[in-house]
Amino acid sequence: MRYISSEQIIHGSPAASNQRLRNMLIGYARVSKADGSQSLDLQHDDLRAAGVEQENIYEDRASGTYDDRPGLAACLKALRDGDVLVVWKLDRLGRSLAHLVNTVKDLSERNIGLRVLTGKGAQIDTTTASGRMVFGIFATLAEFERDLIRERTMAGLAAARARGRKGGRKFVLTKAQVRLAQAAMAQRDTSVSDLCNELGIERVTLYRYVGPKGELRDHGKRVLGLV
Repeated sequence: MRYISSEQIIHGSPAASNQRLRNMLIGYARVSKADGSQSLDLQHDDLRAAGVEQENIYEDRASGTYDDRPGLAACLKALRDGDVLVVWKLDRLGRSLAHLVNTVKDLSERNIGLRVLTGKGAQIDTTTASGRMVFGIFATLAEFERDLIRERTMAGLAAARARGRKGGRKFVLTKAQVRLAQAAMAQRDTSVSDLCNELGIERVTLYRYVGPKGELRDHGKRVLGLV
């Protein structure tokens, strides 16, 4: 058996061949200082157990920066329409939220699936309906991050406004959660029950913020400061 490492030149490899099969499972593995180990054996074992052929596993053994990962670059280049990228954990794909969102967005635009095997994000499998919902929501995460930064910047003003209120109903969802609900409801494959469970609210509460097609309703507009 052999693997495609960051040290290899992949021209002519099975994953890069123009004659290769479509709808392939392509794996990516990376060492992480957080693991306390430089071994990739566990990741390789789990990727193979998930159906990835050993020769279709790309890897980076050096714990470098995001822009210094030749194995990942080769992996993303080798992926074709209909393929599925399989990773052991979501943090193997992106070190920061911004990089992760951009990578996932690129995969989506190229009609490439993503499957996460373990850890946080293991519910992501775009070969399933629920996984596609999560995949679609990823496109909004960058905006969530901007919202959170904006919220922290305006914390003083928000606190002052809160002190000036004379009662009124407390909003259950945050700005980021409203954006999440809006994006999720716009996806045709979204399960309303699953979304409500994720947000920890009842269906009737959800519909106070967004409609069945993702349109903002009164509570949602007020949370986002649109009214």
